[in-house]
Amino acid sequence: MTHAALTAPDLETFYALAEAARAALPDRFRDAARHVALRIEDFAPDALLDEMQIDDPFGLTGLYDGIPLTERSVMDQPTGPDTVWLFRRPILDEWAARGNVTLGELVTHVLVHEIAHHFGWSDDDIARIDRWWE
Repeated sequence: MTHAALTAPDLETFYALAEAARAALPDRFRDAARHVALRIEDFAPDALLDEMQIDDPFGLTGLYDGIPLTERSVMDQPTGPDTVWLFRRPILDEWAARGNVTLGELVTHVLVHEIAHHFGWSDDDIARIDRWWE
């Protein structure tokens, strides 16, 4: 196969990788994670990047949008489903730059990181458990 015949995984492939990662979560997290919508886009919307003060659209691989379970109140009126966003192009860019993980491993890492926010974990909490950068 020539390099010209190779194509980057599409949005549907990313969705399948993310669903497989969600299905592989430990039992105690899997059921709650199934209630979170999953969105795969090429990049984060410009308005979101502006709101987060991120200049480079490749700087955001994923995002949790919702109210963490630890912060919910019966008084909260949901405006939409809790959602985990995965951004295909930044993930592909990081995957190519790393060169030492599979695409499935990287998608799993980003998904688990964002799902952890749904459970109310801070970035510091996640970093203590998942020392991905090492």
